[in-house]
Amino acid sequence: MSETPVHQPDVKTAHQDLHSGQGARRREHPGRSRNPVIKVADLAWLEFEKPDLERSEIFARDFGFQVAARTESELWLRGTFAGTPCMVIRRGHTSRFIGPAFRAAERADLDRLARATGSDVRDSDAPGGGKAVHLLDPSGFPLRVVHVGEQLPALPEQRPLLLNFGTDHRRTNATQRPPREPSRIQRLGHVVLETRVFAQALNWYLDTLGMIVSDFLFLDGQRDRGPVMAFIRCDLGSMPADHHTLAMHLGPGTGYVHSAYQVTDLDSIAAGGEYLKERGYRRSWGIGRHIQGSQLFDYWRDPDRFMLEHFADGDLFSCDVEPGWAPMSTSGLAQWGPPATRDFLGAGPSPQRIRDVVQALRGDNEMDPARLLGLLKAARS
Repeated sequence: MSETPVHQPDVKTAHQDLHSGQGARRREHPGRSRNPVIKVADLAWLEFEKPDLERSEIFARDFGFQVAARTESELWLRGTFAGTPCMVIRRGHTSRFIGPAFRAAERADLDRLARATGSDVRDSDAPGGGKAVHLLDPSGFPLRVVHVGEQLPALPEQRPLLLNFGTDHRRTNATQRPPREPSRIQRLGHVVLETRVFAQALNWYLDTLGMIVSDFLFLDGQRDRGPVMAFIRCDLGSMPADHHTLAMHLGPGTGYVHSAYQVTDLDSIAAGGEYLKERGYRRSWGIGRHIQGSQLFDYWRDPDRFMLEHFADGDLFSCDVEPGWAPMSTSGLAQWGPPATRDFLGAGPSPQRIRDVVQALRGDNEMDPARLLGLLKAARS
């Protein structure tokens, strides 16, 4: 007896086809340099200035950092993994982001980089010492490439919870009671920057630091003008690396957007978020799961209004994965979770944002009315 096939209706979602399996079209950006100067191995740390180090330390501990070193003028923060610190906060008159430090794979890379850029190899002031090359990227961000001397030892971890799945019962006669405590930061994952010279800055990071693109985003109807955002990873060859260590997008301003710090699992994100909420900190957006990078996320504002992210379970790509291409949209930011907030999107018409737009449209950069309108449309889509 034959069976009549049952046709299921096509299910369409807001995220269908947002990641292109076909990759770049002919003559589009390849997402990597043919002959980079060096290939950095990872982010080392981020540098900030803030006037109140005591307040910064309180938030840092509540967010899940450990203190690696503290003086009257500097606060070095770390995660539980062995390696370098995650962040240094120096005492300054105003709160501002200074720039990132990237970790060189080998000490000889610093000499090669210094010769290619006309720079010097200097002593590093990080805990554990080492050497560094100081550079300026096309957006104007000061950055360092460092080779550390002595690495920080590992610290105790938050253990992931043992989960039951369907008929796979790994936990019996035992309850789950994750403590209400700070998420324990493991490591620095990535930093996101806004720039008015996106194409120039992108090529500089690929050519100079040997990074490669995991995903490009383009504006609706403007793909022929090239991408406006890139998720960029380190090229570790066959060893998988984070989907993005650096992300950049075109915008009217030049500055820090957010930085992300890995924690153990979803329960660590959620319990740590409850801990932050009880202490009066403000969630910017979350909890959810991203599309590009796939990581679980939760975004918070520190007392100086810098945005920081807890994340877990991110994608890892080896060097043979080519870039994906997708249209930029707010609905394409997450697979699930609450709608992206105006705070996360930076959509509030602040006086500084208005000044940024005016300066960008008048300046010699990649922002023009069509790009600006495309970015505004993407924020509403």
